[in-house]
Amino acid sequence: MVFKKFFKKSFEASLEEHLPAIWRFALSMSGRPDVADDLLQATCLRALEKQEQFIEGSSLIAWLLTICRSIWLNELRSVAVRKTGSLEPAQLNEIASDASPVEMNIFASEVYTHMMSLPEAQRETCYLVYVQNFSYREAAELLDVPIGTVMSRLATARSKLAPLNDVPSGTRRDNA
Repeated sequence: MVFKKFFKKSFEASLEEHLPAIWRFALSMSGRPDVADDLLQATCLRALEKQEQFIEGSSLIAWLLTICRSIWLNELRSVAVRKTGSLEPAQLNEIASDASPVEMNIFASEVYTHMMSLPEAQRETCYLVYVQNFSYREAAELLDVPIGTVMSRLATARSKLAPLNDVPSGTRRDNA
């Protein structure tokens, strides 16, 4: 009994660590902060209800993002609406830190706006690979698509985001 109580607290603590990543993933799919909030809440509820299905030793974040994506797709199917075009960008204060230089905030806003203009499939693939650092194979498993589809989505997204590389070097901070 004590062990089960300890595991539950440990699971909840681990879940809490991943809340920002789940929210960002939900935002990358939905494009709306209010919907991302709802998806985060639904994901947490489902994860807590189904925590006995989590396989200890496997990736908790992958499991949580799979739940989040499943909830999102179920909602889309239930209303028979599938968005693939542009989405409304979030306000700058929701994506860029006040602690960063002004130029970085401007560049982050530009990147975010371009990312949100990508079709949903490309946005979620970019998020998983470039933000969450999942391998192509892991992203393919999470999205339930062949690895070639992941590679194709990323290549298409990169070509659409290529104009961001033309930003003058004085307007963004190089990590070198």
